[in-house]
Amino acid sequence: MTQQQAQTPSESPVPALFRAAADAWRIPDLRFRILFTLGILVIFRFFAHVPVPGVDRDALAAAFEANPLLGFLDLFSGGALRNLSIAALGVYPYITASIILQILTPIIPSLRNMSQEGEGGRQAINRYTHYLTVPLAFLQGYGQLNLFASGFATSGGAAISGIGFGENTLNTITILTAMTAGTMLLVWMGELVTEKGIGNGISLIIFAGIVSTLPQVVGQLWLMRDQMFQVGMLVFIAIAIVYLIVFFAEAVRKIPVQYGRSVFRGGQMYKQSGATNIPLRVNAAGMIPLIFAFSILILPSVIASYFNDGSGGFISNIANFFQNSFGPTSTIYWIAVFLLVVIFTFFYTLVVHNQQNLAENLQKNGGFVPGIRPGPPTKIYLMRVVLRITWGGALFLGGVAIVPYIAQLVTNLPNATTILQSTSLLIMVGVALDTMRQLESQLLMRNYEGFVR
Repeated sequence: MTQQQAQTPSESPVPALFRAAADAWRIPDLRFRILFTLGILVIFRFFAHVPVPGVDRDALAAAFEANPLLGFLDLFSGGALRNLSIAALGVYPYITASIILQILTPIIPSLRNMSQEGEGGRQAINRYTHYLTVPLAFLQGYGQLNLFASGFATSGGAAISGIGFGENTLNTITILTAMTAGTMLLVWMGELVTEKGIGNGISLIIFAGIVSTLPQVVGQLWLMRDQMFQVGMLVFIAIAIVYLIVFFAEAVRKIPVQYGRSVFRGGQMYKQSGATNIPLRVNAAGMIPLIFAFSILILPSVIASYFNDGSGGFISNIANFFQNSFGPTSTIYWIAVFLLVVIFTFFYTLVVHNQQNLAENLQKNGGFVPGIRPGPPTKIYLMRVVLRITWGGALFLGGVAIVPYIAQLVTNLPNATTILQSTSLLIMVGVALDTMRQLESQLLMRNYEGFVR
């Protein structure tokens, strides 16, 4: 064996991930992209700690301790809601606007035609998404301010004062404008990362907020070190969930496709043929069903809080029932989470699948599935396959959504649902995999060996 053969990359003692990271750092262009991404995330963390005027930090901390549902809202703000900062809304209004337009695209003919116009159409839809983000940010911001101004789920009093459209109109509009501007600033920074950095900028902002909470989680686990067995089980469940998330994120059903058509060149006819496949993902919906489900199930508890004055009356008792039933300690709440996640997984997957028009595109390009006639029969076949594999993705996402409740039952730790947030794990793993794929594609463009297999 020659010396050159002995030093092949496959036999290198350095793992492929670290070797590829070192290669990326040596390339000036990639090094700039990585540093640019990190710089944007540092700026985001700075804005996440700039509070709006009139915040009572003690009452705010008491509200988060009393109501774990606020932790879910804090997840999509990138940790900024916990400080009630100018970036407290995070990128959630933009995500909501994107989901709304994605659902409306196959329904409204003008949007459907726009989506089929290529890059220009996509830019126009993105512009409409930005327009829709502004009023959604105002509405969501006003709802959050009212929530904290009413002393929601805490005996510590109001977390912010001077909110309302009476004598406090100017103060309220000023704070809402600052919060909306913070959201649009985060969206702009996210798009800068997407354009000039590595990975999806919007996802990375959420990812950075989740990662920033890891020291707090480690601290909570350290305080429970006297319950070592239960803590060990909780860590084991988290590792198992991460493995399953990676497994289902990479799971695809490959549909074989063959191409056979005639092409005229130079007055002569040439027959072209080839074979490929269509990878249909088992979990095509990603984290979107979990966002839908948790967002809807937050509403009953929030609305009931306005009617629960503790007087013991009929309306107060009904409101108290809804608050208790739709809280993270209730079995009814987690059953509803599972069912809604499964339903929304099918709904979102079918919406996205219909937008792709796979059967029509195959027929236009001379492609066909072996044994299936082109056109409507191919469309029916692909829909049947999508429905079958979506059952696996839907049940998996539903199981991931209720893992915190199961972990609490197994470990008997009172705060297991706040420590182990399956949605956070799903987002972290998904964003990490997507960023690694993009970094790998940049390396392969420069003839370096990647690290995603």
